[in-house]
Amino acid sequence: MSISPINAAHLYASARPATEPSAKDNSSQSFASAMVETLKSGEDTAKAALTGNADMPALVEAMARTELAVETAVTIRDKVVEAYQEILRMPV
Repeated sequence: MSISPINAAHLYASARPATEPSAKDNSSQSFASAMVETLKSGEDTAKAALTGNADMPALVEAMARTELAVETAVTIRDKVVEAYQEILRMPV
């Protein structure tokens, strides 16, 4: 496969930097909205189960998804705090 210098320069110029977010990729937004949606879904299923409108397997599944989402958020938070503490330990 041969790449011409002009083609390479064009591709390089059109590539977005890794630090620049794309219009479609809002990772923090999508993670936060997915987290909120999962928690809201679990809460709605729990309310429905208390009123007799949902079966027990649906409640168990919703609670398992909620627990996994919370554990993921806690793990991410712990990693961020750990990275911050590591940065603070660096000599200046």
